[in-house]
Amino acid sequence: MAKSKLQEFFFPSLTPQFLLRAAAVALCAYLFFGHLLVPMFIRGKSMEPTYKDGGFTFCWTPSYLFHPPRRFDVVAVKLAGREVVYLKRVVALEGEKVEFRGGVLLVDGKPLDEPYVKYRFPWDLAPRKVEPGCVYLVGDNRGMPIEEHDFGQAPVSRILGKPIW
Repeated sequence: MAKSKLQEFFFPSLTPQFLLRAAAVALCAYLFFGHLLVPMFIRGKSMEPTYKDGGFTFCWTPSYLFHPPRRFDVVAVKLAGREVVYLKRVVALEGEKVEFRGGVLLVDGKPLDEPYVKYRFPWDLAPRKVEPGCVYLVGDNRGMPIEEHDFGQAPVSRILGKPIW
């Protein structure tokens, strides 16, 4: 008895051509989602309200092939391989001096306009210069004590890419 088209679609014959196509699709999906468009689950509140705890996004890894990260870019930065990746915002570039005074971020002594920051805890941090080959990263959620945040300078080589939304 011949299979219907619907049965053939859902239960195809395991021919060598079918197995080869399935292997090719699996390899392409692995390369694309494992190296170009990496899925990311967001855990933590350091980037709220821009990115919500429990959210999901993809990281586009070729983002910085032709130019370095720019100020205000949100980037995915690797801490331990690809297993621990943080989303943070670039606020200062190499050679710039960065500090917090009364909750206000100063870059080279001038306040930085940050419309994405909704609440400010009175953070204070002594001035520090961003080293060559590094950027200074901080989360958008500044409504809690500075001790509860992971931030600082990171080598550009540790930046995985940029979230696509």
